[in-house]
Amino acid sequence: MQPTFVLVHGAFANSFSFAPLQAELGLLGHRSVAVDLPGHGFGATYSHAYQAPQDLEGLGAAPGSLQGVTLADNARHLIGILERAKENGPVILVSHSRGGITATAAANARPDLIDRIVYVSAWCPVDLDANDYYAEPEMATVDAASLALALALAGNPAELGLLRVNFRTADRDALAGFKAAFLADGTDEELLTFLNTFQPDENLDVGTSADRAQAATWGRIPKTFVRLADDASLPLALQDRLIREGNALTPDNPYDVRTLEGSHLKWLIAPAPAARVLGELAALTVESVPC
Repeated sequence: MQPTFVLVHGAFANSFSFAPLQAELGLLGHRSVAVDLPGHGFGATYSHAYQAPQDLEGLGAAPGSLQGVTLADNARHLIGILERAKENGPVILVSHSRGGITATAAANARPDLIDRIVYVSAWCPVDLDANDYYAEPEMATVDAASLALALALAGNPAELGLLRVNFRTADRDALAGFKAAFLADGTDEELLTFLNTFQPDENLDVGTSADRAQAATWGRIPKTFVRLADDASLPLALQDRLIREGNALTPDNPYDVRTLEGSHLKWLIAPAPAARVLGELAALTVESVPC
């Protein structure tokens, strides 16, 4: 009956992001699997132009393995992992940031594979498509991330068929923007370390209204939202809106809400509090799963 945590990364990230959390979970006696979505991890594209000294013109033109990858591809890949994990007992699906969109799509399609779904400051669109939330008042403060991504953008997304960002930039304004958006409570060294685990490419497809949370499927899975109190890239106001929308969609199955202090990435760098919360959710899951 020991649950398996299946961990889904956010944009530009990969399974490597979860290494400290997996270590902490393991020391607490929990089993976990960190997912690499298609074109991520060792499936990512790192061109010679990305190496030092960088060739920015070449970086902006080099093809990438994420060209044409869709949300449906991500969900299909995740479902395959969930099927294997479910053979060993209960499954707790944990997503972060943009990974929540993939987790939601998988939950819409195969709720039978998931015993609890956990969003850690993650996207779970309900009333709007994911990109449309950026025009809403709750996202009005998200300036640093937009500035940093614009300063570090490489190439034309429409021509590349993917989004490419130069995380190895030395532009101080871009680095300051990344820090303000993702790790304002961390050190400069922690920021640079994390940026060096990021990959330059991300796919463009974040789904349509058909990929929003569906009451009949997603809505019957026990769900938890872990709020990150100091998140500047997915502000607390937007996190709370997603919680409200999810609760309105499934009033008989509301979110179990937890809160952690810290920024968008700090919980992955200092994972002990998050691991304790996940451990509590594992105990709840075991209690609720029929023997």
